Amino acid sequence: MREISTSVIKKDHREKMDGSALFVGDFPTDGMLFGTLIHSPHSHARILGIRYPSMPEGYQGVDHRDIPGENSVHVVEDDGKAFADDEVNYIGDVVAMIIGPDEQQVEAFAKATEVDYEPLPAILDIDDSDTVFFDYHYEQGDLQEAFDAADQIFEEDFQTSYQEQAYLEPQGMIASYADGVLYIHGSMQCPFYVSGAVAKVCGLESSQVRIQQDYTGGGFGGKEAYPSFLAAQVAVATLKAGGQAVRVIFDRREDMEFTSKRHPSRCHYRVAVKDGKVTAMDIDVRFNSGAFTTLTPVVLQRGIIAAPGVYEVANLKVQGRAFKTNTVPCGAYRGFGAPQTFFAVELIMDHIAVALNRDSLDFKLANLVEQGDTTATGGRYHYPVPVQQMVAEVLARSDYRSKRATYTQPQTGRYRQGIGMALWFHGAGFTGSGERDFIKAVTALHKSADGQVEILASNCDIGQGLKTTFSKIVAKELGIPYEQVVINNPDTSRIPDSGPTVASRSLMVVGELLRRAAIKLRKQWRDGEEQHIEERYVHPDFLMPFDLATFSGDAYPTYAWGVSAVELCFDSLTGTNKIVGCWSCFDVGTPIDEGVVVGQMEGGVLQGLGYSSMEQMFTDANGRIRNNSYSDYLIPTSLDIENLDVWLHVCEYPQGPYGAKGAGELPLVGMPAAFIAAAEQALDTVGLNHIPLTAEEALNILHDDNRRKGVA
Repeated sequence: MREISTSVIKKDHREKMDGSALFVGDFPTDGMLFGTLIHSPHSHARILGIRYPSMPEGYQGVDHRDIPGENSVHVVEDDGKAFADDEVNYIGDVVAMIIGPDEQQVEAFAKATEVDYEPLPAILDIDDSDTVFFDYHYEQGDLQEAFDAADQIFEEDFQTSYQEQAYLEPQGMIASYADGVLYIHGSMQCPFYVSGAVAKVCGLESSQVRIQQDYTGGGFGGKEAYPSFLAAQVAVATLKAGGQAVRVIFDRREDMEFTSKRHPSRCHYRVAVKDGKVTAMDIDVRFNSGAFTTLTPVVLQRGIIAAPGVYEVANLKVQGRAFKTNTVPCGAYRGFGAPQTFFAVELIMDHIAVALNRDSLDFKLANLVEQGDTTATGGRYHYPVPVQQMVAEVLARSDYRSKRATYTQPQTGRYRQGIGMALWFHGAGFTGSGERDFIKAVTALHKSADGQVEILASNCDIGQGLKTTFSKIVAKELGIPYEQVVINNPDTSRIPDSGPTVASRSLMVVGELLRRAAIKLRKQWRDGEEQHIEERYVHPDFLMPFDLATFSGDAYPTYAWGVSAVELCFDSLTGTNKIVGCWSCFDVGTPIDEGVVVGQMEGGVLQGLGYSSMEQMFTDANGRIRNNSYSDYLIPTSLDIENLDVWLHVCEYPQGPYGAKGAGELPLVGMPAAFIAAAEQALDTVGLNHIPLTAEEALNILHDDNRRKGVA
């Protein structure tokens, strides 16, 4: 690997270790008002009236009547509201807020507030919904001819459920207003998203809104859209309070029950095979958007682009729809729609191989795309597809072939073992022309007279090490010590808009802009003087233009790749499983800091395994999320896997800094398919077409198997 990959002490390590880093809950509260939100208890109802209790001076209610601008929070569309006005559309919809100087008293007044509702019919399942928020589709080749000529046709359905981001720090915002400027700071990953949303709700110009990211305890996508809603609510409250600071920080149950989740999905696949190769796929993808659109359109876009997987499919038809239901709005989560469809395509490829009496891995490799092949949307795989080499590395480290053969033999003891493998990609950066047409990223470097260089960018370090990698790039190009580079949490009043911290774009896109800016500064460096250098995004000229209307062209400039083998052992007495080992190889281009990247890969692998096995989120008959704490929503820890082996296979991307490409989302995407493939072998079954797989279900399968085999 390159010298740039050598790990260094993280830029924000000291302040996080000595406690000087201030998270939103750490700021002094003297003179501050506390806010408590009043959430709807109904999935769908008309609001007839709000009656606040008698409150002493300093306490007051805030609702839609106090909004000075438009009651719509912009995300992609404008259908979400800061405060519900005529209707509530899900359990948790925010109707009002109580603010005041004593937090406990505020909570008491919030509980005493009476909202009159007229319950309305609620749609809780996408099968019952006739409201389609988004409907995308694309196709290539001659689907009918391919199916008519097929030797065999395979058809299956797949289902995935909610997944909670489970960040360590819950949602929180503080707002104040003085001297004509609305100042909001808190836990977030997209400051300029928040700025635009707040300005619209408050009827202010963008220059009158200042947004600053505080140190943020994780996001995983959950702090992409939702902070815009919470920021709008505290903004309206502080304006009503005459500018006095207002703070709202969610408790864990409130956060888990009412904020966005991963979209549940239902996918139908119909696949044609001729002469042992896949010749056609007809795919229908359905996502549950929840009550509002939030980030659903871009999540769905990525999901359907990933739907054919890493396979060459000459004849293809893909439809994707997102439905409205009266449930919690769904949004961004690491992988952004791709985990749902990669789960489906990898499993159906496994199942087809079983039906053809083929080794599943050999069958997949025989259908694998190569560099220069056409992508699902008619673009090109412009750069190497290193999956074959990565598979070879995983085979060597995991002893997959030998274990797969061994576990195929009849297993009759208490413990049953299996091993599975998945292959996948993740498109690096925004889908299509998003960077060129919408984001238009700008970064800057500011050199002070004493030679310190400050990075000015809107991308947020939310635990993924961005401050470190950005600083390493700038220091390397300028030839100055790493310690001489300064990077602070973004503040929209003094930084350019380099885009949001999403879509595995920050390092690949913004990091490259900073590298180019540093080269400019190096060439113009003047000792003892202040200097300011800007750099603007330029779209790569090799890309085929992407047309969203037809889903044609290059959806992404390049792809990151993943291969993982998972080995499981099930206990037939309890149905529980143990992850014996996981071997995962990732190509994210050149790692700018190997320690940071490998840590990200390990965390993403565990999140994917949790999504597969234990992260089951229940809703009751009214659509309320019931397991809303870490006592009853389980997430994996390092103790849940005996052997986690993660390493990097480097294929450089020339347009990224030193060959780097998107990394953050990749590791989670393919893990559910690898997990379920291993489970199907261990449980000697086919058709575990949903996640998570519970211990109860595994136990029922094992008991049915024992009865079938006559084992006591």
